[in-house]
Amino acid sequence: MRLGGDPCYNRDMETGRYRIGELARKAGVTVRTVRYYESLGLLKTQSRSDGGQRYYSDADLVYISRIIELKGLDFSLEEIGQIIRLGNEDSTGELRRLQLLKQYRSKLSDALERKASIEHRIGELSWHVHQLEGAGDGFQDCPGQACATCQFADRCTFQQKVHASAN
Repeated sequence: MRLGGDPCYNRDMETGRYRIGELARKAGVTVRTVRYYESLGLLKTQSRSDGGQRYYSDADLVYISRIIELKGLDFSLEEIGQIIRLGNEDSTGELRRLQLLKQYRSKLSDALERKASIEHRIGELSWHVHQLEGAGDGFQDCPGQACATCQFADRCTFQQKVHASAN
């Protein structure tokens, strides 16, 4: 049975299984990506037809969605594979939970460092915008005699170079 007469609709309504094309569409990835995830062991085809056609379940869709989510959080496919493989060794899920917690903390730390760097960059750019907006006609004089009394002297690289060369 095909929905709406769409020949591309590949869901077996009686069994709730998906063919690779529909799984890929539902997950928002390409068929090639599904096959790649399978080749890495991130996704395992559990069901095949008598003719060898792969079928995927809603659980497979959840796995792909989780992989996409973890990739969006800067997990590498290798890291994701390690987490998935832990599931085979860990019937309670505790090892996987602890590993995910460790990796989430590491990713959070990295993101906070990037955030601090970006905030510093924003501060520097804001200072330069403010400096240039306030310079008006005196812009050509900088660095010049006005440097010593400039409100930005403590941040100005020209002023810092003048002091360094004087010492």
